[in-house]
This record gives sequence, C-alpha cells and structure tokens, in this order.
Amino acid sequence: MTQPRLGFIGIGLMGDPMTRRLLDAGFDVTVWNRSPDKAAGVTDAGARLAGTLAELVDGVDIILLCLANTAVVESVVFGDDGVAARARAGQRLVDFSSSDPEATRAFAARLEAECGVPWVDAPVSGGVAGAEAGSLAIMCGGEAADVEALAPIFAPLAARVTRMGPVGSGQVTKVCNQMIVGCQAAVLAETVALAEASGVDATRLTEALGGGFADSKPFRILAPRMAASDFAAPPWHLRTLLKDLDMAVAQSGRATSATPMSALAAQLMRGHAARGHADRDPATLIEAYRARDTD
Repeated sequence: MTQPRLGFIGIGLMGDPMTRRLLDAGFDVTVWNRSPDKAAGVTDAGARLAGTLAELVDGVDIILLCLANTAVVESVVFGDDGVAARARAGQRLVDFSSSDPEATRAFAARLEAECGVPWVDAPVSGGVAGAEAGSLAIMCGGEAADVEALAPIFAPLAARVTRMGPVGSGQVTKVCNQMIVGCQAAVLAETVALAEASGVDATRLTEALGGGFADSKPFRILAPRMAASDFAAPPWHLRTLLKDLDMAVAQSGRATSATPMSALAAQLMRGHAARGHADRDPATLIEAYRARDTD
C-alpha cells in the first residue's frame, strides 16, 4: 500500500521534531511555515518546502497542522489562499494544535461543507522531549474511521492514541490535561518558595517526594528548574499554558461546570505574564514568590 503524502504546516517547537519523526519513518513530507527560515532544519532532513499553502495542499493527501492558537488555525485554514481554498474531497486534515473546542467543531463543519474534507482534532501532550522520542500522548476527536485510517501516521509520533469521541473531543481532553498541568505549575511555585523560605534545600524535593503521591511529570520537570533558577531553553512558554487555561475557563462556561482552581491559576499566570514573563518558562512563576532584597 502506498504511503500517503503528508503536508505539515507549522514548524515550531513541536512541529520540527514531529516532522523529523515522520521523515525517519519514511513518509514523503512537504512543509510550510509562516517564517520559512524556521523550516531549514527539516528541509535539510529531507522535507520539501512549499512556497505557498496552495502548493502544499495541492501536493499532499493529508494536511497536518501544529499551530500556536485557535486564531492562527482559522487564518491558515480559512484565510485568503488558505487550506480551504484548495482542499479537495479525499484529503484529511489533522490538527495537532491546542485549539478552542467550540471553534474546532465549527471549523470542522465548515471544512466538511465547503470541501468535503474531514477534520480530526489530535492535540498532543508530552512536550518537545516526547515529540523527539515519539512518545507523545495523542487525544483525538473525529469519526472512528478517520482516526483509524491515521494510525500509521500517529505511530512514529505517539506512545498512546485515544479517540475520545466526535470532533472537538480531543480539544476538550487537552484542556483537561492543561488544567492539571497549569494548577500544578502554580502550586509548585508556592511549594519551592516555601521550602526555600523555611531553610529546606529545595533542589532535593524531587529526590524526597519522588514515587509518592505528589510525584508527577510536571513536578519532575518544573520543581528542579524552579529550585535552581534554571530558566534557559524553556521546554514551553508561559503564554501557551495561559492560553490553554483560558480555554478551560471558557469551556467551563459553555458546559456550566465550575473551574475555580484553573481560573485562579490563569489569573496568577496572567499577572506574571504582564510583568514581562509571557515568553519565558512557566518555572519562572517561582520568582513571584521569592523574597526580594529591599536594600
């Protein structure tokens, strides 16, 4: 059976390693990025760089998105000369981005009506390290047949793929994931600051608490970075986590389901972002709690 030709749109922190995994698995991959220079690494690895979105869509069977937010997804798909202007029946669109669930459902209905192209929302969890290792968790929303047909593409990327229901269900599940991560990030900043203020070596918290009920991946990633003030080469950005928490709060309003902890975490992060930390590591939240010299 001939492998489908893939078009990957969005070569960023996650898109770059995911594209490399697909290339290593033998897929024919064409890429497009708003900043073409950021695609240099994957083109060196064997991907073709499309000059326009139209060129990419015309030459592929499956369109993959990994974009910054809902607004960018809408612009790329439905903007002037976007994906929808050239998409055709027989193609599929897979959105790895973390996007608003309600908007995703509207986008999917519109693309199906205009082009006959099914939409699968497939947001991922696992960060850059998971993308590099092919160990991401992918949570899907879409028709069962479409998700099943995409299994060969998901295989090099993920350790686990779970269909959660119809279109939009993957995005709701990702929101749930980010609620847990965001609230942990907020309380970890308090935890490390309290340990330091109490004369405890906070760099040993992961050693002391590992394997217990407090253990988690966010704890193992964020607590050492907070304790060591190691904010270089952030694995993701505060603005991204804040965006996802805001989507959680918006979804809670639609579903009439209270999310007070997530709302508070979002406000704490919004204040930190307003002080110039939006593009920094969420681990910098510790700086909001550490005592400052007043000399």
